[in-house]
Amino acid sequence: MVLRREATARQLRLGIELRRMREAAGLTAVEAAALLGANRVQMSQIEAGLAGVSEQRLRRLACHYACTDEEFVDALVAMATDRTRGWWEEYRQLLPTSFLDLAELEHHATFLREVSIVYVPGLLQTEEYARAVFSARIPELTSEELELRVRHRMRRQQITVPYELVVHESALRIRVGDRAASRAQLVALLERSEADHITLRVIPFDLDGFAGAASVMTYAGGLVPKLDTVVRDVPHGSAFIDSEAQLGVFRTRFRKVEAVALDQGQSRDLINRLAKEL
Repeated sequence: MVLRREATARQLRLGIELRRMREAAGLTAVEAAALLGANRVQMSQIEAGLAGVSEQRLRRLACHYACTDEEFVDALVAMATDRTRGWWEEYRQLLPTSFLDLAELEHHATFLREVSIVYVPGLLQTEEYARAVFSARIPELTSEELELRVRHRMRRQQITVPYELVVHESALRIRVGDRAASRAQLVALLERSEADHITLRVIPFDLDGFAGAASVMTYAGGLVPKLDTVVRDVPHGSAFIDSEAQLGVFRTRFRKVEAVALDQGQSRDLINRLAKEL
């Protein structure tokens, strides 16, 4: 069994789901290992994402765990057997792991939903805007580190899955860069929102009763709802949330925020007006 030096967020998620299945079945790691002819250490390594698991072994475990959700098991098999080496691997050991994990999550997502209050979402940022965001980092980045982050962010924008985003007017008005860069960012938003897979809606300042400022999130759809993931920014990277209870909370949060946003036409009119004011 070949061990990985470091598990990606996707590999960790597979291990977590296998552990959850085992615990739901009321089995210990020792008992589960015995079913595979393995030992407790090997089972722990699989559940920690440090060791892979074959399709045959995964299906045997699901059977022993009495998991009858075939669609869910098939999705886990797809995760376990995927050998994709994505473009983000070019940045390994050059950028923090959370950058790579986010790119991999977006690549495998079946849909994306996002709520942004202060910044234009990274998937729709221009180079100038992204550079201004990263330039404000403390401690200050070197020019090489800065450009690596900008290039990585631009590569992430290759996604083509359905992408719904709700942006607050504050994110459109805050001048992260200078006036020209802000205008260019708004124009780019208008252009990119015309893509068939993108749905952009804005929450205006003059909306009464908006208390959803804490709903900032990126919600990534999995092959099945159980494998959805929410990403939230934390001081030193990104936090990946995957418990069923929390996923339900964030689904509700997104729909509540979406329900009070302007429709797409009104949102485009507002962005266009803001661009003309600059």
